[in-house]
Amino acid sequence: MSDATPTSSENPGFDAMARDIAEVPAVEVIVTVAVNLMSAAAVKLGLTEEGEDHKDLDEARKLVHALAGLLDASTTEISTFHASPLRDGLKSLQLAFREASLVPDEPGKGPGEKYTGPVYG
Repeated sequence: MSDATPTSSENPGFDAMARDIAEVPAVEVIVTVAVNLMSAAAVKLGLTEEGEDHKDLDEARKLVHALAGLLDASTTEISTFHASPLRDGLKSLQLAFREASLVPDEPGKGPGEKYTGPVYG
């Protein structure tokens, strides 16, 4: 029985991908992941043109919470230049979540508020 994990010689694209990733600064990876989380949360909050078609507040909660955790954990790793707009975007998503909820969470209990503190509209 052979190991199911392909080696780099079996998958030459993996070597190229690893080289590409190695050249990207960590702050760019963090910011890219944060932007992807923000975009996904906006879709799940129904903030896109299709709006209600993709709205799923349970999924949005998870994404906003993950974004808040990432930003909290990376605060000392990324500059204010990068962090400020991400924090602003997070707060906007938290407020949008609060507005979209039929039964709003208590202050401090909304998505990501464990990391950011209570968000008020």
